[in-house]
Amino acid sequence: MTAGPRVSVSVTHRFTASAERVFDAWLGPARVGKWLFATPAGEMVRVEIDPRVGGTFVITERRDGEDVEHRGEYLEIERPRRLVFTLNVERYAQEIDQVVIEIIPLDTGCELTLTHGMSPSWADRKGQIELGWSGIFQVLEGVLSAVER
Repeated sequence: MTAGPRVSVSVTHRFTASAERVFDAWLGPARVGKWLFATPAGEMVRVEIDPRVGGTFVITERRDGEDVEHRGEYLEIERPRRLVFTLNVERYAQEIDQVVIEIIPLDTGCELTLTHGMSPSWADRKGQIELGWSGIFQVLEGVLSAVER
């Protein structure tokens, strides 16, 4: 990870699905490929996940004919409450970010808070990054709802 002060973005979303279902959606390759880093016009071409501490993931989506690869390593896995991983998208930055997912079970559903720590060079794009994660959570909500039907 980059030395120096980190920039942090936090996004919270309430899901109608249980904490277990939301947590598991982060680690199952078939489900991950439907929502994580997926764009409406892109095509998911690779999803490899080794869901254990020290395990890695690679999620590649083809966008406008070019592959965008998201890579990371799992640092903490505490089902169904906490997931911590590194994140690098080499196409956009050389730095390695850290993402912390915290899930609180509720009477109905759960609340997920994501904190994305990144290089200070991204400070001017915090709003865009927040919107990106919020959009990703909307897609995840739809994927989880479709499974229930």
